[in-house]
Amino acid sequence: MCNLESFKIDLKGMKTDEQRLEFDLNDDFFKALDVSEVNGGALHVSVSIRKATGFYELQFHAEGTVTVPCDICLDDMDQPIETDHVLVAKLGAETNTEDDDVVTVDENEGILDTSWLIYEFIALAIPIKHVHAPGKCNSAMTQKLEELSGAVRSGEVKVKSLKFIELWHILKEDSRRLVHSSVVLMTRQ
Repeated sequence: MCNLESFKIDLKGMKTDEQRLEFDLNDDFFKALDVSEVNGGALHVSVSIRKATGFYELQFHAEGTVTVPCDICLDDMDQPIETDHVLVAKLGAETNTEDDDVVTVDENEGILDTSWLIYEFIALAIPIKHVHAPGKCNSAMTQKLEELSGAVRSGEVKVKSLKFIELWHILKEDSRRLVHSSVVLMTRQ
């Protein structure tokens, strides 16, 4: 199991003005965060921290592959990613800021947990559409999709759709009658 404590950086305890951290992420990291968008991965993350007057500049670099479901067949696939992100951390009393690139850390603690930040940077680097290379999708799933899409085009699914639409109209009309009856009752009282 991944120990997320190692991703906590003690900003106040920095002994030098610059520090570099390295993390090798695997499936355990994503399981520890309990995220559903990424099923696993193998990435190398480096974090460079530079202490300046009144703030800390953190430069994140992540490179490797994540395991995500294919949009077509839903089987797991490896998606290569590489991302760089710069974040500014300030010590302060108020931890809520409106700026996405600036985070305020409780000045009494001085601890910045980077585990969720690293995950967000990785998640943002995943392309919106992720599909296997042509011919690599689960053949049973793609065959079933083709059958169903053919049924939709031929009109076989239309009957069920029409029944649903008819039911929707009946429910909608019943709800109107119910609202009307309630209004009549309230005006009589």
